[in-house]
Amino acid sequence: MKTWVDELVNEKTELQIAPLIDVVFLLLIYFMVSAQLKRTEADLDLALPGAVSVSTQMEIPDEQIIEVLASGEIVLNNKVYVSPDKADLAGLEYTLLRYAQAAKISKTKAVITIAADDDAVHERVIDVLNACAGAGIKNVTFGTAE
Repeated sequence: MKTWVDELVNEKTELQIAPLIDVVFLLLIYFMVSAQLKRTEADLDLALPGAVSVSTQMEIPDEQIIEVLASGEIVLNNKVYVSPDKADLAGLEYTLLRYAQAAKISKTKAVITIAADDDAVHERVIDVLNACAGAGIKNVTFGTAE
């Protein structure tokens, strides 16, 4: 009498290849989709610095720095303008007028930089701007006091 174990041993076992091929194709498709293509190196057009010839002279403007201090003092070329009644602003305007005339004769721009303290009174800054306007100086910039 044959038992079920004998039947299994005598039965020919086969390996089915079709599902195996399907799995291999699925893995191939997965790796193809998830792989990144290597980008080619780009050719960068770089121009290295070299010697440069200058055809015209560069004009460097003469600059005067006017400091407006927190105490209300205005300082130009180590001269202090302190008067709270603005009587000394005529002297400041005259100095700026001479500076503007000297810059015009030397064919340069008259540039004024106003360096005001953080705690400076705004009225004194306006006084300096008025003096610049009275002297005919239009190139006025603002900086920070050191």
